[in-house]
Amino acid sequence: MKRFFAFLLVVGLVIGSAIAGAYIGVRIASTNGQAVIGLETIIPTQTPELVTNSVSVSYSDISTTITQVVERVGPAVVTVVGTTSGQMTFFGYSGDQEVSGSGFIITNDGYIITNNHVVEDTQDVRVILSDGSELPASVVSTDSFADLAVLKADGVMPGVAVLGNSDNLKPGETVIAIGSPLGDFRNSVTVGVVSATGRSLDTGNNYQMENLIQTDAAINSGNSGGPLVNLAGEVIGVNSAVVRGSGNSAIAEGLGFAIPSNTALLISQQIITKGYFSRPYMGVSIQQIDPSIASRYDLPVQWGAYVTRVGAGSPAGNAGIQQGDIIVRIGDKVFSENTKFVNALFAFQPGDVVEVEVMRNNQKMIFQVTLTEMSY
Repeated sequence: MKRFFAFLLVVGLVIGSAIAGAYIGVRIASTNGQAVIGLETIIPTQTPELVTNSVSVSYSDISTTITQVVERVGPAVVTVVGTTSGQMTFFGYSGDQEVSGSGFIITNDGYIITNNHVVEDTQDVRVILSDGSELPASVVSTDSFADLAVLKADGVMPGVAVLGNSDNLKPGETVIAIGSPLGDFRNSVTVGVVSATGRSLDTGNNYQMENLIQTDAAINSGNSGGPLVNLAGEVIGVNSAVVRGSGNSAIAEGLGFAIPSNTALLISQQIITKGYFSRPYMGVSIQQIDPSIASRYDLPVQWGAYVTRVGAGSPAGNAGIQQGDIIVRIGDKVFSENTKFVNALFAFQPGDVVEVEVMRNNQKMIFQVTLTEMSY
């Protein structure tokens, strides 16, 4: 029984299939029973002259470029396959499931980038190369918050992808998605444009994925972890999420999201050199506060993080933060609809001393917290 992974979101809501999926906050669903989640007006001051010497780009030119890019990048794209353990249900043991996604090779010695949700809770991970050959792979480490994972496979690599600078992306640029939709159609190619940059998606777990690339290049189940490529043949994103609609919500098409290549490069380099990606740690468990919760419990703030537990000997505990405090700011990051606790925390590094503002008994208090490194 196969299960093919993609990020499936409903706008404003977290959804999933009947099969309980893994979380980064967002539930991963299978394709079986899939429940898939202004222009500035310029008024000329005078009638413009007709331009007669404009440069036109023909469809054949673009098509040739796309073909050349695919020929260059395609050998570096892999299908990632693994197995998840079955579960005992009312109807009996469900049996092990095969899971599938995409990835791409970034070094000659076999380091591969994919999505965390592709390999989370999987065993017997292997990669299928572009020529159809298969290699066993190990999961070096993952970062669930960024939805990234680095794999290692030993053998001769048929190609290596080059990561470009995602900060240079502009809306309207042509991009190419390469991957294995449904797990069976290896190295499938879809083409679209960069619809927007700097997008955020709420994972529903007190965290937002930030600075995402939005594209209308078709991203289907099994494309997760595959590269989003520009016309220079550079990987500028890692395909991760698709937003559609469900139930009574409007159905959206062409809403795919990719993790910027600069984020992927930063995290993968640290995983390769250190074995993990370093995240800051404060040592509190929290319940996110929004206006609805604030109204229901008559809280003094509209946005914040209610501290439900403080770890013994943690940075927060050592600084004096207590259970029942409401954190409203970390450093210069004031909590709001668009700034959640984890996002604010992750703007800093282990070792940073940050000013944390809390409300305690309706009184504002300030604490200096020295962040440590999150343990894995």
